[in-house]
Amino acid sequence: MLDKVRSRVPGYRPRAVEAAGLPEAGVLVPVTCIDDKPEIILTLRSNSLSTHSGEVALPGGRRDPGDVDLAYTALREAHEEIGLLPDLVEVVGPLGSLVSRFGIKVTPYVGIVPDVFDLRPNESEIQEVFRVPVSYFLGDNREMTHRIDYEGRSWYVPSYRYEGFRIWGLTALILVDLMNVAFDANIPLRTPPNEWSDPTKE
Repeated sequence: MLDKVRSRVPGYRPRAVEAAGLPEAGVLVPVTCIDDKPEIILTLRSNSLSTHSGEVALPGGRRDPGDVDLAYTALREAHEEIGLLPDLVEVVGPLGSLVSRFGIKVTPYVGIVPDVFDLRPNESEIQEVFRVPVSYFLGDNREMTHRIDYEGRSWYVPSYRYEGFRIWGLTALILVDLMNVAFDANIPLRTPPNEWSDPTKE
């Protein structure tokens, strides 16, 4: 299944995001594979952090002045946060950029990593590192759906709960993008799911 990631992500041309002047960040979407069963590596951020504390996130962070590009940022941050050596990552390509609720333009980069490597989570930033099978997202096992209004459009974003970890917001959007691009998941973001109801009208 990793062949699909390698063949489809590089040719993906997402909708451009108008975010001139905003600070930028790069995040890594680490994909690994055991017995032909791909998994996504995710982190649980420390409760002591000033932003996104206690939330599930992809490894990554803000671009430093010395970073040559955002792919470099994503690799540098992944090394700092979970000890993933940049040389072990096969960067496949970017997904669509998004603007976080803190006004940061975030660009995710899909990277294929070995199924076995030495993880050293930075305890000051990361509480836990865990993996979620791609098959879980392909089954669209959402716990609920959040409506986000952005640039005059409504987006219906899944929120997942996997083994006690809540995966939602920007992280969920990025993962759905990957599922749709690489694995033909066809998870809709522009139309509400059948079971969705507007909480503002209840």
